[in-house]
This record gives sequence, structure tokens and C-alpha cells, in this order.
Amino acid sequence: MEQNELYPIFLKLHNLNVLIVGGGNVGLEKLSFLLKSSPNANVEVVAPDFHLEIKVLAENHPSIKLTEAKFKKKMLKKRHMVIACTDDLEVNKRVYDLSRKRYLICNIADTPDLCDYYLGGIVTKGNVKIAISTNGKSPTTAKRLREFFEDVIPEDINKMVENLNEYRKTLKGDFEDKVKKMNEITDSLKNKE
Repeated sequence: MEQNELYPIFLKLHNLNVLIVGGGNVGLEKLSFLLKSSPNANVEVVAPDFHLEIKVLAENHPSIKLTEAKFKKKMLKKRHMVIACTDDLEVNKRVYDLSRKRYLICNIADTPDLCDYYLGGIVTKGNVKIAISTNGKSPTTAKRLREFFEDVIPEDINKMVENLNEYRKTLKGDFEDKVKKMNEITDSLKNKE
């Protein structure tokens, strides 16, 4: 049976420099997705022209920069991650190849073979965030799972997380003792029959 071998991480996009190449519908989708989870993400979007909603997002998010131009190699300088979503496969492939030469992680929209990472489904309730991956096989399944988790995770889960954080700060002892105490107090979160 095939396994999902992707390594999930949560990036602080306000500390990183992201480049999106493409200003159309897919560029809008990628930018919207990033901003939903990271409203202060540092993102530059490069395209000859922009979807109107991308311009609106840039007006409402000061950390977004729009550059009206065709992609050039020098635009990859001082970047951490790249997303290419133009309607020109040659441009997308060039972005990918140049990114790989610079050891930048890159996502080429709708081209799994040219992706170092995928943008999966995300559920956010306060400080709780759950990422969902289908290994790039079925974004629709990820969407449905996201909707399911949004319904079943209680709205007040953030209060519990904040309370547990305060409790954790009061714990004495070594790391092992603290983990044991936190495991005991959160044991009720497991589904028991």
C-alpha cells in the first residue's frame, strides 16, 4: 500500500520571503490560501497583470507586494519558497528548475512532479491548527476532511489550549515529569469506548 511520506511543518511566513509567479485565478487561489492561515505572510506576486481580487488582497495586507512584470531569474534572490502558477508550462518549469538550483522549495500548481511541497487542507480554531494531506492525490478529499474537522472540533478548544498552557508553566520537575502530567490531564481528549 502506498504511504504518504510528506513531512508536515508549520511555517512562520511572516519571517520568510515567498514568491508567487502568476497573477490569475490560480495565483489568487494560492495567495488567498496563504493569507487565510498567515495573514501577515511576506509575499511578492509577480505577473504581467493581476486578477482584480489579488489587487484587493494586496491593498488589505501591507505585507503583500505586487510586481507587474514577467518573471526573471533575479526575482528568486532572497526567497525561501516559491509558487509558480502561470498558464505557461515553460515558465512554470523554468521557475522550478531555477528554484532547485538555488535550493528553494517550490510548488508548481497542478504539477505534482514539480512540487517540493503541497498546500493541503487546513483547519484553524484559535491556536489549534490541523493540516490535512492526501499526498497530492485528491484536494477534494482534503477539503471534505477540513469541513468535517471544522464541524467536530469545538469552538472553545482555544480556551482549553490557553488554560493548559498556563498550567504547563506552573509544572515543576524535569521534562519527563512535565510530559507525564500533561498526558494525564489531556487523556480525556482521546475517544474512549
